[in-house]
This record gives sequence, C-alpha cells and structure tokens, in this order.
Amino acid sequence: MKACDLIARSLHQRGVKVVFGLIGGMIAFMVESLAQYRKTSFITFHHEQAAAFAADAYGRMTGKPAVVMATSGPGATNLITGIGSCYFDSSPAVFITGQISSKELKSKRPVRQLGFQETDIVTIVRSLTKSAKMVNDPNNCAGALADAFDLAVSGRPGPVLLDIPIDVQKREVTGKAVGKTFHPVRLNGDIPKFVNRFIKALSKAKRPLILAGGGVRASGGHDMFLKFLKNSGLPVVHSLLGVDTLSSLHPQRMGMIGSYGNRYANLAIKEADLLLVLGSRLDIRQTGTQVDAFREHKKIFHVDVQKAELNNRIKSCDVCSCDLKAFLSTINGSVALPLLHIQGWRARLADLMAMYPDELEQPSLKSGINPNAFIRALSKASPGACGYAVDVGQHQMWAAQSIWLYKDQRFITSGGMGAMGFALPAAIGMAFASPRQPVVVIVGDGAFQLNIQELETIKRYNLPLKIVVMNNHSLGMVRQFQDEIPNMGHQGTVEGYSVPDLVRIAKAYGIPAKGITRRAQAPSAIKWLWQEALKPAFLQVDIDIRLNANPKIQFRRSIHQMEPKVPEGWHGKRIFRV
Repeated sequence: MKACDLIARSLHQRGVKVVFGLIGGMIAFMVESLAQYRKTSFITFHHEQAAAFAADAYGRMTGKPAVVMATSGPGATNLITGIGSCYFDSSPAVFITGQISSKELKSKRPVRQLGFQETDIVTIVRSLTKSAKMVNDPNNCAGALADAFDLAVSGRPGPVLLDIPIDVQKREVTGKAVGKTFHPVRLNGDIPKFVNRFIKALSKAKRPLILAGGGVRASGGHDMFLKFLKNSGLPVVHSLLGVDTLSSLHPQRMGMIGSYGNRYANLAIKEADLLLVLGSRLDIRQTGTQVDAFREHKKIFHVDVQKAELNNRIKSCDVCSCDLKAFLSTINGSVALPLLHIQGWRARLADLMAMYPDELEQPSLKSGINPNAFIRALSKASPGACGYAVDVGQHQMWAAQSIWLYKDQRFITSGGMGAMGFALPAAIGMAFASPRQPVVVIVGDGAFQLNIQELETIKRYNLPLKIVVMNNHSLGMVRQFQDEIPNMGHQGTVEGYSVPDLVRIAKAYGIPAKGITRRAQAPSAIKWLWQEALKPAFLQVDIDIRLNANPKIQFRRSIHQMEPKVPEGWHGKRIFRV
C-alpha cells in the first residue's frame, strides 16, 4: 500500500466524509486515492481560501476537524487567511498540503527556491497553527494524521498542518504504520475553589451578569451551559462569536455587547456589579478602549481554557484556566435554585431592551429598507435554516444586532480574522456539515465579490443556500470609518469602487435570483426565497449608502457611551416595519 492510499483509509477511519480543496499536481495522488477508495468525497472549490473557510465553518458546526487539501506553492499560500480564521476563532481543522519531491527541496542551500512551486509553508503558518510540520517518512503518515486530529480538538481547538512531499506520498508503506499516541492536556486548575468564590460573590451581588463567548460552543459544553442557566436564572449577554449561545426566545438572553453591540446590552455591562465571563477573551471589540470603565464597580470572574487570555487586557479578575465543560459540570452541582433576589435586576434589563429596540437605531426612511428590521423579518421567516453564514462589514453588525435565532440555529462569522469573503464558502461548509438543511448567507456587496466564484460550487452540488446580499454599493464599514475622520474622503470605498449586476451574475451561474429596492417588496421577496427550501436562491437587497452600523461606542469613551446619542423622549416610541 502506498502512503497516499493509507492517508485515504486513515481519513475514513476517522469518520471524515468530505475533504475540501482544489486539485493540484502535488496532491493529485492523494485525491486519486480518495476517489479509488470511495469512502470520502473530495469537494472541489475554485479557490483554496474558500476551501479553508468552508473547513472553518464545518469544524464549528460539528466540533470535529474538517480536512482541506491543497497543492504546493500558491495552493498552500492561498490557504493562509482561512488557516488564520480557524486559529483565531477556535475551529478544529487539519490542513494537508502537497509538497514538491524531497530531492527538489532547497533545504539549507542559500537560494530562494530550488523546485518549481517550492514554498516553505510549514514555517509560514507556524504562528497561525497549533502545529505545522513536514512528514518525511511514509510510515509516519498515519501517526502524524492521528496526532493532528487529536491536537486540533485538544484544549482550545484550532488548525494543524501537515506538509507531505509527493515522493513520500507515492512510497510503499512497510510494516504497520503506527504513530505515537497523543495525550491532550487538560487544564482544570482548581475549579472547586474558584466555584466556591464565585458562588459566595454571587450571593451578595445585586446585578450579576454572564458574558458568553465563542468558547461555550467550541468547548462542547453548550448543553451544560443551558443547564447552568436553568439552575441559576442568571441573565446573559454575548460576544459576536457567542450570538448563537441562546435562541432569541430564551428569556435570559440580553443581547450582544461591544463596539457595535446592542445599546441595552452595553448598558447592562455598565450597570452590572458581578460579571462571569465564559469562553470570551475580552478583546477591544468587546470592551472598547476604556478598559477601566469596563471593569469599574464590578467583580469579574473569568473562565478560559487558554491561560494567557486571563488577566490580559482586563486586569484584576478572579480567574480559572480550565476546560469550560469541567467548570460547568462542577458549578451545575453547586447552583441548585434560581436566584430570586435578582428578579428586580432582570426586570431592569427587560426594560432596557424595550427602551432601545435595535430597529430604531436607523433614521426614518420614506420607502428605503431598514437593514436591522429586514434581517429581523428574514430570520423570523427562516425557522427551517440550520443557521446563518455571515460575512464581514456593516451587514455583519446589523445581523448580529437583530438576528432572530430559533432553537439550535447557528450563527457563523469571521471574528478574530475579520475576513471579507468568508460567508459564501463558509455556508458551503455548513451545508456539508448539515446535509439537506438550508443555510442563509448574509453578505455585503463588497465581501460577496471576494469569493463570488463559489456560486458555481453551490450550483454544482445543488446546495440549499439562501444568499442575501445587502448591497449599499460601497465598502460601508470603512466608509463609515472615513466619515468619522475630519476631512477624509471616500477613496476606495465609494470612489474607485463599483458593483456589477449581481442578479444577472447569479442567474448566469444558474441560480434563481431577484432584487428589491423598496421596503414594501421585502415580505414577498422573503417568501419567494423560501419557495423551494432545498434549492439555492439569490436575493439582492438595496440599502441606502448613507446608513451606518448603529449604535457604536464613541471613540475613547466608555462601553455605554454610544453614538448616535439618543434624543430626549426617543425611547421605544416609533414602530418600524421592514
């Protein structure tokens, strides 16, 4: 048996049903082995970056490592943004790159390149992976692959890369290929003592709050988290990557915090006297620049599997570096009854939500489409979707603020990397993770054009993607930033930027498509989008170029000081339709 055949069999034994990638000479033998073995399908994309984004979403949906293959040189380097996305957003993935023949590697020669398309991808991605190495011995392939899968899900999940020269792939495997057993490290700190300190502080707190981050899902502890909420009755705000920790109907869900968070959620952070942070790294997009204002008047308990994230930007927290599942298991045995003494606090939070509805953050429009209201209407009409793939830009913030999630629906977006072009290929990964379940794509016109070629992939596999392009004919998030700088123009965002007829392009790929420009057209367009639930469809939604992602934390101000400022008597008075 050749090493490439052994790799195909090893992937099947690991339960891998699909491998994402784009064919190239240095992976041709591995792809052929997959085809001959007929147990794992090779899903062809039109750009390696797209395959990597699909793997990111697949890993987050399943909790299992997705697999990507790419050829040497440009094939490998095209993966980098997707590898970084997996790394920053804690998505388990195994990347397998083909390398040129071992004899053609420059090794220590003082030349830039010896073989055609030779690129030292291992060194390039080492800072963006949990491990990156070249496999030089065919008898080590199975063991290296097994270790890669284990490492990808150990501790904080993330990507692992194996670079395999083509001559190694073609060699016969001698003897039994057994790799060393990987023993994942479990950092469980002193959880009981930490839990006791938290419960003692909780018994005295008048305004306790939980901040749920992406780690709740990434840890595999989501069910335990729901049990903890039921036991404690504590209200919850969430980060961008924690949007889908709770459904919109959950009575303890209090919105998203951060730079573009819901106004009421940021006010909740401001007023809280105790904060339990679960699986969130408290980055600048969550806290704003004024970290002292974020933590003032409150005791913060912080749980994270990565020790370096604790007491990093926000100091003087009571911390526990541990597996979040282990923490939740322990505390679920300690908190038995709802906290009746915080009913007044929960009523205050409900009042804040009623006072500052996100649909009213946009100015009144005569007939134009309010993006927050549209996304709320779209998502309420999409209970059959397994989730949402959301790109990067103003539409990302509108969606995170206003999305209506039903039970078990997912919200997958690019957080740490913030990579435009993410949503379309990510939705493909979601579709393969949840076969025969529709996925809604929410993307801006700029982001859509970065990986527009994957419309052909969607059509070829007849994937049930409902693609919604929020088209404001600009790169709106940067345009909004430009507007905040005195005397700065719109170079690159409006001037020097254009959008083709996206409806015609979608139709050219064989995908049913239509566009709307007025508020009155929205209900029928949403209904049309779902006429054939298990087939792809494309909807372009025109958005006024002047609309911003509101509200936003004011520069160098506290988390609750958001713009635009709320006029006196504004609270909850207007009723806004789509």
